[in-house]
Amino acid sequence: MTARQRTVWTWSAISFVVFAAIVGALVERATHRIAERVESRLGYVPNPEGTREFLAELEHPLFADAAPDVMDNAKGRDVFLYRYADKAHRQVYGTPFTVWDQGDHGSCVSFGFAMASYVGQTVDWSQGERDDPPLLVATEPIYAGSRTLARLPPQARNTGGDGSYGGAAARWISGRCKDPSVGGILYRQKYGDVDLTEYSIPRSIAWGRDGVPADLAREGMKHAAQGVALCRDWSSLCASLENGMPVAICSQVGFGQKWGAVRDKDGFRPRSGTWSHSMCVLAIRHKANGSPRDGALIANSWSPDWISGPRWPEDMPEGCFWVSREAMEEILDAEDSFAIAGVAGFQARDLDNGAWLEPAPIRPVSATPSSVANSYSLAP
Repeated sequence: MTARQRTVWTWSAISFVVFAAIVGALVERATHRIAERVESRLGYVPNPEGTREFLAELEHPLFADAAPDVMDNAKGRDVFLYRYADKAHRQVYGTPFTVWDQGDHGSCVSFGFAMASYVGQTVDWSQGERDDPPLLVATEPIYAGSRTLARLPPQARNTGGDGSYGGAAARWISGRCKDPSVGGILYRQKYGDVDLTEYSIPRSIAWGRDGVPADLAREGMKHAAQGVALCRDWSSLCASLENGMPVAICSQVGFGQKWGAVRDKDGFRPRSGTWSHSMCVLAIRHKANGSPRDGALIANSWSPDWISGPRWPEDMPEGCFWVSREAMEEILDAEDSFAIAGVAGFQARDLDNGAWLEPAPIRPVSATPSSVANSYSLAP
């Protein structure tokens, strides 16, 4: 090798090393940003003492005691409550139901409880217990209320970062704060000068610090949940869902990869790692009815495209995934997951197993997250 060739090779090697270093730095930076994006969506901050104190305020804190007729009415049927939500959403917004997107903000608890409240109200409508299909439930008031007046101990202002916990969210939506005139549920619509039609992270952050404006906190009481109860075992979860009442779940149980995850051939994600997260259970399937295993369908709040892979059944909303009974029991063992009663309270009812449980129309490929976000502005 000549001196000139050695010089060219040396500079080529140096250039390659520099290029590799730059690429590596960019990849590391991008990976760090993705990790930050994911971690910002994990807004569950356990407060077992606060949840226990809230449960002590309830006459019947456990679902099995609060809803004995519901427990007795459970027959082990498979149930897919998202189908009720899909029909109601099409009726109001003209688009299919899908999961929501909390964005880069630790507001998952409010999304879990808002989703459970909304889907439960679509079931109420289907059963003739309310006249009109509901609007989407606003998350910002639940986030704010659960961080301030509904916390135990309560606080008028919260400057401690993001996040909340299940007991406080349940306390807020059921209007059980020390001040009985505040709490409950608001919808994605305008309230005077306040427009809640579209989800706003800046509003969620501001209200999460300063609390819900007093007049809106009182307005929400017109639509307070008629009951909440701790769901801490598989039989209670199944009974609640089978009778049309979704369950908002909070725990540190994880399911592996947090972005770009893939479901297995049956639509399940395996239990893996830690997520300090809140989500919502919308469906139940039983091995005794032909499922490969007992499972619960979880609706996440990271947009429809955070996960891919096979779905079961084929109308299962994107952004959801099935988990095993064992994984769900581990979530419930955290004792911060709540069933939310319908407008008639924890009442046993036999949901229509005819047309209501037929698969919903398959959503078109064009139903992207952006089109879903636009549906928030279509309030009648």
